[in-house]
Amino acid sequence: MKIQQLNDALRTSLSGDLGRVVVTSGVAYLDADTLAQILNAVRTYDQFHEDIDPYGEHDTGRFTVCCEDYYWKIDYYDSNLEFRSTDPADPLVTIRVLTIMRVDEY
Repeated sequence: MKIQQLNDALRTSLSGDLGRVVVTSGVAYLDADTLAQILNAVRTYDQFHEDIDPYGEHDTGRFTVCCEDYYWKIDYYDSNLEFRSTDPADPLVTIRVLTIMRVDEY
C-alpha cells in the first residue's frame, strides 16, 4: 500500500524531506534524554493492529516512555498546509505532518 509506505518512511526517518514532524508543548518541554527515547519509540514503532490501525495506513501509534503514554499521528495536508490532501498516496500533492503528543493532550 502506497500510503503505508510513505507513512513508514516519514515515521522511521523523521526526515523533513518526507514531511513535517511536530511535537506538542507537553513533549517539547521534556528533558533531552526523554525526548530522545520518545523519538526512538516513534521510529521503531511496530505495534500496528486493527484497533490502532484499522485501514492499514500506519498513520497512528500509541506507546509508553518513562511511565507516560504518548500518541503519534500522521495527517495529510495539501501543499499549502491549509486543507486535507486530495490524494494522500501522491507525495506531489501531499505534505505529511507527524505529530507526537502525550495522551492527555489529545
